[in-house]
Amino acid sequence: MSNPLETFDVAVVGLGALGSAAAYHLAKRGVRTVAFEQFDLGHVRGASHDTSRIIRTSYGATRYVRLATSAYQDWADFEKVAGERLVTVTGGVIFLPADGPYSAGDFTGSLTEVGVPYELLDPDQVRARWPQFDIPENVETVYTPDTGIVNASRTVAALQMQARAHGAELRARTPVTALRPGGAGTVLETAAGPVRARKVVLAADAWTNRLLAPLDAAIPLETMQEQVTYFKPADAEAFDPDRFPVWIWEDTDCFYGFPAYGEPTVKAARDVSNNLMTPEDRTFEPSAELLDQLSAFMGATIPASGHVLRTVTCQYAITPDREFVLSPLARYPDIIVALGAGHAFKFTPAIGRILAELALDGESTDDISAFAAPGSAA
Repeated sequence: MSNPLETFDVAVVGLGALGSAAAYHLAKRGVRTVAFEQFDLGHVRGASHDTSRIIRTSYGATRYVRLATSAYQDWADFEKVAGERLVTVTGGVIFLPADGPYSAGDFTGSLTEVGVPYELLDPDQVRARWPQFDIPENVETVYTPDTGIVNASRTVAALQMQARAHGAELRARTPVTALRPGGAGTVLETAAGPVRARKVVLAADAWTNRLLAPLDAAIPLETMQEQVTYFKPADAEAFDPDRFPVWIWEDTDCFYGFPAYGEPTVKAARDVSNNLMTPEDRTFEPSAELLDQLSAFMGATIPASGHVLRTVTCQYAITPDREFVLSPLARYPDIIVALGAGHAFKFTPAIGRILAELALDGESTDDISAFAAPGSAA
């Protein structure tokens, strides 16, 4: 006689930032939760490793500003639970060339609508406040004082620790190879044998369609290898967080960077470099062409940023228009998909809470109507 399947209330697939946050929030609510990670916990194959990520409310779309303001409260709540500081507020600037594809008015309009404080600065004001920048005359700058940095690897580790403390089972090095939805929940085929769950949270990022394609429910995704570079300035104190902000250059080619954080370096990168490759094809080797492009930009825009120290790769899975997907599937409503499109880390604890709400309550207290899976009702 065969043994009955292990059965859980909710199974989480993927233990990067979003999956770890979902596992924590589910376990905190007292439901029997299992979570699977195909690699080691804290691995470097996805998009949740390394040290720093930007946290900000400064978006050109109101739906993201609203979600970000909600996330700030979730970050504060989780810091109390974790007993450690994960968010460092530095202030931040968005640089918007007047002849570029993005409008400062979109940012100031959405911030105004939600009631988030900001300043609109001209190049002279930017240079007076932060002489480290050399900003051309045709650039508008939106400054938000609440922008800052979150510690990426520490956040994921803390979420996993708290998930376990609340009773979740985290199973590393256990790939999920198939999802088999049925009337009594979904059977997850794993490398260690099948389990059944009433609900599934799929937070597998670049690996999402491996499990959705056999269900004829694939989501359009472009996967690419990204890279960030650490520069070594001669005067590291000039880039201390109390003297230099987080910054984003919004143009046809977008760049972003950080003040010194945990070490006397300046981290910067191009966003969405379109260095397309699948997880199977990833080289983990930085692109010399992209590094040259970034170095030229840094030399022109932040001349004292210094020489290249090291470059680290990560992976993006980009949805059309970079919209989040936070919703059940239309055909399989017991499978809830979480895709962050390469800009979700700042929302991590809020998205984890939202995923738990979708799994347990069927709806979220946040307005996530814009983040429905293709074919699903808004």
